[in-house]
Amino acid sequence: MKRTLALSQLLLLFVALLAGGEETRVLATQDGGQIRYTLRSFAPDAHRLDPAIELAPVDSLQAAKLVTRHLAAGRVEEVSLLSNAPKARFERLRESFAGWSADDFARAFGRYFAPGNRIVGEAAIGHHRLLMWYLGDTDDVTGYFFVEVDGRLLLDDVPSEARTSLRRVLEAHRSGRAQ
Repeated sequence: MKRTLALSQLLLLFVALLAGGEETRVLATQDGGQIRYTLRSFAPDAHRLDPAIELAPVDSLQAAKLVTRHLAAGRVEEVSLLSNAPKARFERLRESFAGWSADDFARAFGRYFAPGNRIVGEAAIGHHRLLMWYLGDTDDVTGYFFVEVDGRLLLDDVPSEARTSLRRVLEAHRSGRAQ
């Protein structure tokens, strides 16, 4: 009986490690440089939205789900408040989505939670994060850039070297240079 319990606990640990492991990666850049980052993986259904769970921007996955849920509902003000430059984010969103209906927002952003999609992973450099989200209907990888500020992950709207490096990581994942 004890042996069966120990084996089942080991199996659960193994499954947990497979579902959410971390590894250090190095991306060679075209100019001969290197970008060192940590890549965290997620379970295949990590992108799914559970309405029973209250989301908070405490990690990149929850922050991305929260931002996407607000966008799907057309709440650009709420999205802007989750930015490290809220006024600039609000102006960009207001300009980008002028004329959009509630159905437009729901169609464009509600699909992120659909079964055919998945989280590719989270790339981290210091306090900066990139959550990569694969969208099956467009066969594309989109990204959310975050920065940790006072224990919260906010949309990273302030240019920095780390954000530029993470953009290069996203481009490498999109092109297949990083797997």
